[in-house]
Amino acid sequence: MPTVTDMFGIEFPIFAFTHCRDVVVAVSKAGGLGVLGAAIHTDQRLEIDLAWIDEQLGDIPYGVDLMMPANYVGAEKGGLARESLEELIPEAHKKFLDDLLEQAGVPELSSDAPSAKGRGLRYSQKEARGIIDIALEHKARFLVSALGTPPAYVVEAAHKKGIFVGALAGKRSHAVRHKDAQVDVIIAQSYEAGGHTGDIGGMVLIPEIVDAVAPTPVLGAGGIGNGRQMAAAMALGAQGVWCGTVWLTTTESELDRMAKDKLLAADSSSTVRTTSMTGKHARFLRSRWTDEWERKDTPEPLKTPLQSILAYNYLRRIDRGMKAPGVTPESGAYQLYTYPTGQGIGEQNSLRSARDVVRDMASGYVEAVACLNEQLGYGDG
Repeated sequence: MPTVTDMFGIEFPIFAFTHCRDVVVAVSKAGGLGVLGAAIHTDQRLEIDLAWIDEQLGDIPYGVDLMMPANYVGAEKGGLARESLEELIPEAHKKFLDDLLEQAGVPELSSDAPSAKGRGLRYSQKEARGIIDIALEHKARFLVSALGTPPAYVVEAAHKKGIFVGALAGKRSHAVRHKDAQVDVIIAQSYEAGGHTGDIGGMVLIPEIVDAVAPTPVLGAGGIGNGRQMAAAMALGAQGVWCGTVWLTTTESELDRMAKDKLLAADSSSTVRTTSMTGKHARFLRSRWTDEWERKDTPEPLKTPLQSILAYNYLRRIDRGMKAPGVTPESGAYQLYTYPTGQGIGEQNSLRSARDVVRDMASGYVEAVACLNEQLGYGDG
């Protein structure tokens, strides 16, 4: 069976999940494979970004990531209309967040701010179909489900276009289900990862999934951001790595400087798994936002996708506050600000280009393997 580098025609088996189209292009041009996280894109925004990526990359491969979970509010109907979902959000939850942002001094959005109606993470099968249809019209070579096993129609449509299908798995059972659905590449995403993640560490999860789905290729994910960690994942049987956090502090990242500064100041204990963002467990940068939802006297986070719909406008206000003139680490918006971040953030302590990250990971991998060979007596001598 071909390796992932052969499948995609890439130099390095480094797959970069990112919400930023500039990072996608930079990583793919550097010899890895950039994957655009599209779950929060509108159809119009996704069309624009994929057209731009196509233009920048030509025939250089890239991917698109979305979510296709089986369990969420309205799943039995393939997803409910946003208006119906918004009616299910309790007033107590809105009041809690109104009060929290008022106490923090985070201003309301200005009247000229773009409308957020219908925005938030796109979870349902109906919404996923829209992303899939758009992706299939462009030059993406990899279609990935961050949550859930891709339905048969997705796999069939992608394969007809010559597109490989991937899916993230936090448990052995998830991986086996993906393989049975004819998924081409399985990403073993461990506890250390940012975003939606399970509770099994990489040292256990990666070899467990490799053994369970062989010969289907596996990528290791979770806390991987340098060459030594890449070598470790591949020693456990992975054919490559799937990274997200390491791109947040690159010069191409979509985050503004204050957000990057907060991430650069974080260490490996500065993250927390929380349901306060999406209703499902996801690892985020610890902040006043995540702490307030953990208190016993505050509301329980809602189920997916109600929590992300509830949170969306409040997070927009916090993001706007982070970009306001004169913001400091003592500012309310800064204290509330959070972002999906893995435990590997502790290794990120300087701004680098995405190209340099790819090259540093590749050279670090070679050095790590050479060091192991030397320790085992397989060096040049």
